[in-house]
Amino acid sequence: MQSKPGKPVGLLNVNKENPKFTVSRYSPSADLIHLIEHYWVVRWDLRGQEPHLQETLPHPSVHLVFERDNSRIVGVVKGRFSVLLQEQGAVFGVKFRPGAYYPFLKNSVSSITDRIVPFHEAFGMSSQALEQRLFAQETAEQMIPLAESFIRERLPEPDANVDFINTIVQSIISDRSIVKVDDIVLRFPIQKRQFQTLFRQYVGISPKWIIQRYRLHEAVEKMADGDIHDWSRLALDLGYYDQAHFIKDFKSIVGKSPDIYTKLLFELKPDKGL
Repeated sequence: MQSKPGKPVGLLNVNKENPKFTVSRYSPSADLIHLIEHYWVVRWDLRGQEPHLQETLPHPSVHLVFERDNSRIVGVVKGRFSVLLQEQGAVFGVKFRPGAYYPFLKNSVSSITDRIVPFHEAFGMSSQALEQRLFAQETAEQMIPLAESFIRERLPEPDANVDFINTIVQSIISDRSIVKVDDIVLRFPIQKRQFQTLFRQYVGISPKWIIQRYRLHEAVEKMADGDIHDWSRLALDLGYYDQAHFIKDFKSIVGKSPDIYTKLLFELKPDKGL
């Protein structure tokens, strides 16, 4: 298995030079790439240190998360997602492509939005044996085949809607001119109401939310890179009517105003003030 290039997007309050944890990502095997975006492994060692509250702006994806005595399915989280890291630990995750968990669930994915579903409830079995095998491995490359075997045993029938949804999502990510749902309807052969129903059923969230989330991801990354020189221009580029609307949305989701968040990132830098 190859490590996936690029950096994770959506992490908040991260000191890039001295992180409290490490995140590694790996591409799936070719036969699963239509369903799985990547695997991820988070490791931390905070023994003798204060616990660390890590927050993220999640993507429109369902995750299968393996953790000792706490494996679970995590539905799309509409707000920011917080997890307290303490002592020492590791988590192995499967990030499904948007809409790709629907064929497994066979029910509207909106039913698990903002929900955590225990492993035994999702799959009708205990996770203990699989957890023991996974975390007995020394590397992620050794863990991935075990996870893939588990998924292959439960592969659903192919569903063309999954590929269609991911084509739309990739367009939202890559085309910054898409700032509202009508922009998507103009580009794809689907009616607006049908489009919204499809995304609620398969992705568990509205198309408008997805557009806003990826634009906020872009804003957070620019802030982390110190690449913002004009807030008004940024707001307009992200599809907001004005700077005030952008600030309101950013604060409601991230929990801080853009200005305060940028100052926090500066405080996290080890070379601040030099």
